[in-house]
Amino acid sequence: MTAVLVIEDDDRIRLALLLALEEEGYTVRGAATAEEGLRSQRVEPADNVLVDLMLPGIDGFECIRQLRRDDDVPIVVISARDDTHDIVAALEAGADDYVVKPVAVKELSARLRALRRRGRAAVAAVQVFGDLEISADAGEVRLGGQLLSLTRTEFRLLCELADHAGKVLSRQQLLQRVWGYQTGDERLVDVHVGRLRQKIETEPANPRHLVTLRGLGYKLQR
Repeated sequence: MTAVLVIEDDDRIRLALLLALEEEGYTVRGAATAEEGLRSQRVEPADNVLVDLMLPGIDGFECIRQLRRDDDVPIVVISARDDTHDIVAALEAGADDYVVKPVAVKELSARLRALRRRGRAAVAAVQVFGDLEISADAGEVRLGGQLLSLTRTEFRLLCELADHAGKVLSRQQLLQRVWGYQTGDERLVDVHVGRLRQKIETEPANPRHLVTLRGLGYKLQR
């Protein structure tokens, strides 16, 4: 059974989410602070983590960064803050998705299932793009022979682009294929592409492999 950790300081909201997710078939536990949530995840790792941004003490952004340093668990932000700056900052910190309160539990559950379903793309066993090497079977990516640390979302995104090397994939296509969403916020794609470039490109500001075609989307080229 999939375990979900909910890090939310509002007792009413946290309890409501725990009860609703339990009814959806999840094993749940809650934490009122980032510190408590981080300890809980280290002791008993959950399969998904929900994080509010406005937490006492360590805020949600730093909580996400610390979670991401430890593992690649899918992280979904649940927040009343819908400002573009906050959404982008949370995604850049390492979140996989962002849901604005009030939360529709059925939609949240669908997003959690989509995040957990993501496997590896059906790429060749090893694909080489200059000094970038993608080993799908091993789940490894190397740049200049050095092993890179990618989150599962970054790895899935890279594999999807590699599977269509040289072809342009629109943001909507990537949302569907990587996140499993028929519709969604295309900023998810843009921020994850930016994070991926920081890892796979020698010069992220002047990318050699992961390029943007304005108004069309992204492609991975050799």
